[in-house]
Amino acid sequence: MSLNISIADLARDWSLSFSDLDFVNARSIATRLGLSVQLKFFASRGYFIEKISDVPDDAVNYLAEQLGGARSALSADDFSSRSGRRHISEILKYLGFRRMTRDDRDVLSSFIASELCPKGLQIGSMIEQAFLWCRDRKIFEPSRQELNRLARTERQRFLDTFLGSVVARLAPETIAMMKSSLEDADGPRGYNTMNASAGQVSLDNFLAVTERLAFIQSLKLPRSMLLVPGKGWIDQIVRRVGGERASEMRRHAPARQLGLYAVFLMAREAQITDTIIDLLVETVHKITTRSKRKVVAGIARDIEKVYGKERLLVDIATAAIDEPSGRVCDVIFPVAGQAKLAAVIKEYRAKGALDRRIYEVMRGSYASHYRRMLPKLLSVLEFRSNNTAWRPVLNALEWIKRTLDDGSRFVPPFGVPVDDVIPAKWRSSVIDEKGRINRISYELCVLSQLRDCIRAKEIWVVGADRYRNPDDDLPRDFDDKRASYYSALNLTQDARTFTAIIKAEMERELRLLNAEMPHNRHVRIIDQGENRISITPFQPVPEPHGLVSVKAEIGRRWPMTELLDVLKETALDTGFLSAFETSASRVALQQDKLGRVDKEGFQIT
Repeated sequence: MSLNISIADLARDWSLSFSDLDFVNARSIATRLGLSVQLKFFASRGYFIEKISDVPDDAVNYLAEQLGGARSALSADDFSSRSGRRHISEILKYLGFRRMTRDDRDVLSSFIASELCPKGLQIGSMIEQAFLWCRDRKIFEPSRQELNRLARTERQRFLDTFLGSVVARLAPETIAMMKSSLEDADGPRGYNTMNASAGQVSLDNFLAVTERLAFIQSLKLPRSMLLVPGKGWIDQIVRRVGGERASEMRRHAPARQLGLYAVFLMAREAQITDTIIDLLVETVHKITTRSKRKVVAGIARDIEKVYGKERLLVDIATAAIDEPSGRVCDVIFPVAGQAKLAAVIKEYRAKGALDRRIYEVMRGSYASHYRRMLPKLLSVLEFRSNNTAWRPVLNALEWIKRTLDDGSRFVPPFGVPVDDVIPAKWRSSVIDEKGRINRISYELCVLSQLRDCIRAKEIWVVGADRYRNPDDDLPRDFDDKRASYYSALNLTQDARTFTAIIKAEMERELRLLNAEMPHNRHVRIIDQGENRISITPFQPVPEPHGLVSVKAEIGRRWPMTELLDVLKETALDTGFLSAFETSASRVALQQDKLGRVDKEGFQIT
């Protein structure tokens, strides 16, 4: 194996100290090089050489120079023979390591169970942590296969214990409904339905998703159990259950089956809640944009745009000054024309009533179609806010929820939240001449306000993930360790100082932009159109010389070779597929056969 090792790495990992030289020179000349290679390899990596190809040639030459002789050829016998095994024992004794005992193994198992398993780490990370644990305590750890077995055993034991504790907290009626969901997988409350996506934005999909959330909420699952393991565990279980069919789920043992499904549904509850909020936001946005397009299109059809109104005003004023005592029909109409003046009046009135007309179209669309989503929405979601300024919107939602069964079209304003709920431009559409509130218009207005508040995270939803309480985004110990967190982020706790820094940075960048833009030949300012700044597209960056050389060498060695073939051969040579884990309960092929499948799906023998 020939590797180019930097001088710094050679000096750090492969230099023999005086005590190392005394230890190595006490052995026969023929075994000194092999002993020194094994010594420095173990000291830098923590394990002994398994095959001769693991030893870098540069390191061997460097060690040979330190021993004062020419390099002799190394062979596998230097590490696997009786003398090689004796060297391992001598190196361990020299470095102060001891063999792992049964008590050490028990302590290691306890460390894996109590410290590593709750974090939800992958097997590779757990083995690495266990390896470092042994090395810190000067314990010569067992083989990687043994560490792998210990990690998998404790990991499986932790999972079984966690799932058992979840099942123990399920009520009998909850278990009955979950079993029914698994049996009738394609039903309205079936396993496949709970695992399905919401689909595109539509009223039917909105109602279907709210039914799923209502079913999960009716199970009354112990959501606090999600805080017991790390987030990695929950993500792995969700991926695992989400990738299995209902028939595969039913093959699990009853306790394991219910535990996996319960954890999946608890995590799925937050995902479905986020989905409902997304559908709500998109639905209100769709109602608004479609109504606006419809009104604008109607205005474009009904009104002929009057051009030259300024010139027309000058002509009218001139005619009026020249004949101040004349009649309008004799002085003004010959200059402007009655039809053109009527068009000007109609255009002005249409512009003034634009917001009102848009709201009327929105109200019609909401009342005739989308209003059916409101009862379902308020029955499954609970809205809250940490800002008292948005309390009126929450009060409005509570009022709507209390009066859903009231069939009256208009309601008196007493007890109805109005201030900070109804914008001024919509007030005339919501409140009639008698001071009564149009219920449907009021509901649409509240939903529009709710959409804006949710997007700004001023209002959050109980049980959601992306739309959760903003305070939950902070670490739980933020109040106690506020100073350390600000220090780690290199931020000041003084609001005035913080804003002053931001202002100074913005001013500096704006001044730089103002100074550079007039002289930048790639930027042009355009005086018409929507996009007033035009930037010349950048020229592609030339490929690095190293990449060009790699491509040329690959093409020379393996012409007409597909990338999938290169990936397959790399997997066969390096075994990197072992670093990937499946989230499912089983695999169809063994690990040693997984990589030996060609691109057509036939196993390579």
